[in-house]
Amino acid sequence: MKVAKAAKAAKAAYVSTTNACKLCKPLGACLVFRGIEGAVPFLHGSQGCATYMRRYLISHFREPVDIASSSLGEKHAVFGGGPNLKQGLRNVIAKYRPGLVGVASTCLTETIGDDVPHLLKEFRAEAAGAGVDGPEIVSVSTPSYAGTHTEGFHVAVRGLVDQLARGREATRAVNLLPGFVSPADLRHLKDLLSDFGLPGTVLPDYSETLDGPALEEYPLIPEGGTPLEAIRGMGGASATIELGRTLSGPGTAGALLAERYDVPLRRLGTPIGLREADRLFAVLEDLSGRPTPRSHALERGRLVDAYVDGHKYVFGKKAVVFGEEDLVVGLASFLAEIGVRPVLCASGGKSGRLEEAVRKVTEGLLPDPPQVREGVDFYEIEEELEALEPDLLIGHSKGYPLAKKRGIPLLRVGFPIHDRFGGQRLLHLGYRGTQALYDTLVNALLEVKQEGSQIGYGYL
Repeated sequence: MKVAKAAKAAKAAYVSTTNACKLCKPLGACLVFRGIEGAVPFLHGSQGCATYMRRYLISHFREPVDIASSSLGEKHAVFGGGPNLKQGLRNVIAKYRPGLVGVASTCLTETIGDDVPHLLKEFRAEAAGAGVDGPEIVSVSTPSYAGTHTEGFHVAVRGLVDQLARGREATRAVNLLPGFVSPADLRHLKDLLSDFGLPGTVLPDYSETLDGPALEEYPLIPEGGTPLEAIRGMGGASATIELGRTLSGPGTAGALLAERYDVPLRRLGTPIGLREADRLFAVLEDLSGRPTPRSHALERGRLVDAYVDGHKYVFGKKAVVFGEEDLVVGLASFLAEIGVRPVLCASGGKSGRLEEAVRKVTEGLLPDPPQVREGVDFYEIEEELEALEPDLLIGHSKGYPLAKKRGIPLLRVGFPIHDRFGGQRLLHLGYRGTQALYDTLVNALLEVKQEGSQIGYGYL
């Protein structure tokens, strides 16, 4: 009895992280800056931080990624990193000739207390005194101990809007803030705006900069990205569409545009599944004054038909979903409407809004509400699996060791996907993305049944 109590107490005291279900906050900021035309991401911190970010981005997107660094060492932890930051900026400006340098802080520089905005103010004054016209410089605070890569992403988007957007004459243009999605998702969203006849600014737009064509010569800065002039004009847009059910309050770029420039905000969920996609299309119809184009209506009809055809294979199955919070919410909504029970929705993020968002999108569709866990790692997720007995894991590649150990198929979505090819071309959003996801999910379940059968089942 005493031994059991001691074991229980030891388990409760477990505080280390084993295979975190998140990545570093500056990584998300670097991804955003990579989606700005003519921009160079710059990390104010040690060289190892930039190397780590580049490794994850390159393995997922299969594209070269340059991330500049102030390359701080031990002495800078004592004397400060200001001189390195300024010299690093001079080097980047001389070598790359960027239109914008996006400076993101790291754990080291935040811990020693470097005042990055003040250092950049000094840098600009020094450049002006020397008669040098420099690029735009946007800085954001992104210590990893205070958030996830997704939070770093949203901080950088808000920083760009805060520091670059201006009030302009009102236009029909729409601001689209898609959140952390794939290049394929971004291309699809831009096509939707075009199909509805809506001029728009997508921020960020790494659909080309992180998924470009093969080139004979390597460009120092890849073509594409959200133009700086478009960001400056976001204050004159007719509306802002901001995707993400866990986003809330005045801390987002969309809320900032609404407060500062009176741009109406339409906040929606990540449009995965029929219902969430319907909400996006309804907003596009309202803003454009046009009905949904026939091509997209047909895609919706084919998706409904696929739901009917595949229902017998998926109904009653159980899934564990993990990843970025808003992706998890979108997936939970999708699973609930096709008859799959998301028995656990887990994320390394700690917004405090995940449970409520999951409850809202699954309400009335499931016999019991899904279990929701925030701020977890894969050790904690595994602790839940034995009792839940899921048929499928849905999330990124960091869940593969768990899937292999437990013999559960893993449906790879989101970021990072570094043990499969084409992660940057996975389409998750809209009717079209949902169709691709549904087909993949059904086939994953069919393969398990087929491979586990002594007969082999030629027809299923």
